Amino acid sequence: MFELDEVPAFRPRYNIAPTQPVAAVRLSPQGREREFTFLTWGLIPSWAKDIRMGARMINARAETVAEKPAYRAAFRYRRCLIPADGFYEWQKRAGGKQPYFIGMKDGRPFAMAGLWEHWEGDDGSVIESCTILTTTPNELVAPLHNRMPVILPGEVFDAWLRPNTPASDLKRLLRPYPAEAMRAYAVSTLVNSPANDTPACIAPLS
Repeated sequence: MFELDEVPAFRPRYNIAPTQPVAAVRLSPQGREREFTFLTWGLIPSWAKDIRMGARMINARAETVAEKPAYRAAFRYRRCLIPADGFYEWQKRAGGKQPYFIGMKDGRPFAMAGLWEHWEGDDGSVIESCTILTTTPNELVAPLHNRMPVILPGEVFDAWLRPNTPASDLKRLLRPYPAEAMRAYAVSTLVNSPANDTPACIAPLS
């Protein structure tokens, strides 16, 4: 799907929390080929004095990403794909928030639009981190939440990763994914705790 020459072995994840490693596909910083890597979820700009700001930057709004100081350099030069086969949203209800698992109707993996950054500390430490772009929700997600990840179809992967793609072309990709290709179902509140990271998190409520 991602035209990778090599994919390292890794265990499935069912409940990835901010500041944890998340799988990503990007163009190799040393070359032009695609590579599979892990990035810390929560973008830390190269100029950040405190890496804790990354925990607040797990998502970037598609409408303003090209202008925001924290994201604009990454949007121009360091774009990536975040592979997944689902994501969670929480619907507000009278008795509390109900989590939903959202993915493709056919269960196939997909790619969310991401940005990545390289941060170096004074002590020589290095953190490579990422954020996921969000947009207005489609008809499926709208009853659950007012935002959704930008999901990119396979035919635009090259344009998204290619460093010389014009910003105007990139912005046209940042739109809601067709609702008719997706599904959503209620899941257990197990996902409310990052300590729970098992297949039970994505099991439909009976």
